[in-house]
Amino acid sequence: MLTIPTLEKLKSLKFYGMARAFEEQLASDNDSLTFEERFGLLVDQEAADRENRSLQSRLRQAKLRQQACMEDIDYRHSRGLDKSLIKSFSTCKWVKDHLNILITGPCGAGKSYLACAFGHRGCLEGYKVLYFRASRLFPELAVARGDGRYTKLMNTISKAHLLVIDDWGLSVLAEQERNDLLEILEDRHGIHSTVIASQLPVEKWHEIIGNPTLADAILDRLVHNAYKINLKGGSMRKKKGMHG
Repeated sequence: MLTIPTLEKLKSLKFYGMARAFEEQLASDNDSLTFEERFGLLVDQEAADRENRSLQSRLRQAKLRQQACMEDIDYRHSRGLDKSLIKSFSTCKWVKDHLNILITGPCGAGKSYLACAFGHRGCLEGYKVLYFRASRLFPELAVARGDGRYTKLMNTISKAHLLVIDDWGLSVLAEQERNDLLEILEDRHGIHSTVIASQLPVEKWHEIIGNPTLADAILDRLVHNAYKINLKGGSMRKKKGMHG
């Protein structure tokens, strides 16, 4: 029989989805389908398999801090979320339009979850996403500068369709950190989107950056083409604990 060599050829060509669909068709022994219908099922399965592998690859590369998705965002608690606005982000038109999202609010209000949910949606829509906590982004850049990976890492960050920087503003930036951030945002401005989550209100970001001139340049590239989400209320973690 030719089925075994055919299966092996499909797998050697990395048509894994098509190979599985072919095996399923052999097992089902359904003669009611035409050749065109059978072949169409093989192609559909291969396309779905490739898209799923591509999605899993994007999620691995994104390294999102939480397993978050927009469908699971909690609107029950009053924390300043505009449900219609948040749902409009699910189309990722804001990523296509190279706009930013700035999320602020107290500790535990759900900033990181929102940021990761936006990143997850970006991956679903086929965009390259990168997630960093600010406390790790700048040390990683410093290490990369020392071992020769700096240019490569900066290029990777600059080319991501969506960059998520979480826990922003926990400490005043050092001079090199300010310069790194400005270079990243300069490369991305008007080309790609950035999400920043911070406990500090946007009005306080100027002093956290430290240098007034660089702060003006950095915020100019972040704020003026950004949606702003200001979360209110107490910790979502505590509220979820109270509800079991």
